[in-house]
Amino acid sequence: MSKIRARISGIHAWVPPYILNNKELESMVETSDEWIVSRTGIHERHILKGEGLGTSDMGAEAVRGLLEKTGTKPEEIDLLICATVTPDMMFPATANIISDKAGIKNAFSYDVNAACSGLLFSLVTASKFIETGSCKKVVVVGSDKMSSITDYTNRETCVLFGDAAGAILLEPTTEEVGIMDSILQTDGSGRVHLHMKAGGSIKPSSHETVDAKEHFIYQEGQPVFKFAVTKMADIAAEIMERNNLSSKDISYLVPHQANLRIIEATARRMGVGKEQVMINIGRYGNTTSATIPLCLWEWENKLKKGDNIILAAFGGGFTWGSIWVKWSY
Repeated sequence: MSKIRARISGIHAWVPPYILNNKELESMVETSDEWIVSRTGIHERHILKGEGLGTSDMGAEAVRGLLEKTGTKPEEIDLLICATVTPDMMFPATANIISDKAGIKNAFSYDVNAACSGLLFSLVTASKFIETGSCKKVVVVGSDKMSSITDYTNRETCVLFGDAAGAILLEPTTEEVGIMDSILQTDGSGRVHLHMKAGGSIKPSSHETVDAKEHFIYQEGQPVFKFAVTKMADIAAEIMERNNLSSKDISYLVPHQANLRIIEATARRMGVGKEQVMINIGRYGNTTSATIPLCLWEWENKLKKGDNIILAAFGGGFTWGSIWVKWSY
């Protein structure tokens, strides 16, 4: 009996229309376009504006677009997983809300929180439901409204993040395509360097936590950068070595878009040229769970069936991972 794999059968993404560029940031905080670009590679980022709009609204836009372009009916979806660190609310899961807004009634749904690695963790989880035969059509959504937890008086972090959503459809196949292998890892001791201080059970919301700005992203830049450069590059190289893939076998590296220098270090470690790397951080910034589907969406028309693609990410937690995908259409 042929092995069942999960193949990517469709990809779609959505970004808010409002663009916050570096020039506008110069008027908000002590920074400059030159400073931002030299350290991050980011020129602009999209921001979700509008009263009462959240992560689920972006996710639903991406899912509706995905269903339309793949000719899939909402009732055909068996499972929807949403990767996010900016849920609409503590409960219910943002995945539940996205399903409702996209008209998906027959699926079960839940959220995955693995910070910037959330999309990879969700893809691997979803693939297991496909491989066991318990689900036929699974949607994985990466959606984050990072502007909702960004302190726009902190020049170290406010330049980094943007808002966006991407959605991926997975279906079973017996061909030699799809999700071929994956490696996921965590090191919880890294949480001290990148987290949100308040709002959880250990430090519930209060006037004091709000006044102290403890509901925004807290990041210690140097240790996070150092760890990310090493781990993301190493795990991308590891999955290649484990599967006897050389740089010539790789069509594209799809790295999490956190920092241009981290992306370049990962590409060097893998031995792939710049033309083999999907990079759009300059136009979107770090959209956390949405960065990888945003890249796949923009490069979709360049991909060919059988292309070897390496997805790689690093995020708070610390979390990191890599997936080898053979493109299926």
